[in-house]
Amino acid sequence: MKTPDDALQRISYLKTDRGEIPVYASGIVEQDESAYTKTDHQVWQQLYQRQRALLPGRACDEFLNGLEALNLGPDRIPSFAETNVLLHRQTGWRLVAVNGLLPDLRFFELLASKQFPVTWWIRKPAEIDYISEPDLFHDFFGHVPLLANPVFGDYLQAYGAGGVKAAGLDALAYLARLYWYTVEFGLIQTKAGLRIYGAGILSSKGESVYSLDSKAPNRIGFELQRLMQTRYRIDSYQQSYFVINSFQQLFEATAPDFTPVYQQLADRPTLAARAITDSDLVLQRGTGEGFAELGDV
Repeated sequence: MKTPDDALQRISYLKTDRGEIPVYASGIVEQDESAYTKTDHQVWQQLYQRQRALLPGRACDEFLNGLEALNLGPDRIPSFAETNVLLHRQTGWRLVAVNGLLPDLRFFELLASKQFPVTWWIRKPAEIDYISEPDLFHDFFGHVPLLANPVFGDYLQAYGAGGVKAAGLDALAYLARLYWYTVEFGLIQTKAGLRIYGAGILSSKGESVYSLDSKAPNRIGFELQRLMQTRYRIDSYQQSYFVINSFQQLFEATAPDFTPVYQQLADRPTLAARAITDSDLVLQRGTGEGFAELGDV
């Protein structure tokens, strides 16, 4: 619930001599639509129009259908309250406004209760092409349309419930990799070809092209434990993408209790972001051009 001292503010990464570290928000706030400036709405319009023109033929149909179902458009920053009416009617999900990143357990609890946290503030014009932390455009444009899809919504709710349990099992690193390589940077095979469903790609002009067209990254068939072993990049485009065949496959693979999976993974090595193993279903063995040797997390 919203607490009395949760005022609207922009909570960003803290820059230190050791790089950027996350600063966590404390809870839920209310979206104050009157707080948005003309510039804020112009930033939304610029980003929305750019991605909306780019994504047909690249984004999965479920995402594009979600944009239409939720009546999203370029004219102004969306109202969370208005969207909630449509979204709850579709799948039972609701949006809640936050100042920034939430602590892991709080994030999982919200997902488990079908509440998706959306950062209320939007990037500045100077940050159009890159921002290190998630802002309103990434959270709303990238994530929210797929919440209108029942199967994907069920997957995300199950993920949240699993996260609540994992918090006491020293297994959060495995779940972070699952979220990263599916919800944020996932690809899906369709009858029309490879398509994007990950929000980190959908909200990025550059990675919307790179993820499908570049010869540099690996594209590997989805396998749960393989994915959970794999480190990832937060400072560049991904070195590997994992490809599902359907959202139903994703849901079914992650529905069982993960406790025995965590136990098995504890005995396996962690894999580099660029790694390919003998058991992988390799859809594309990337050239690795431009990859940095260090920097996996």
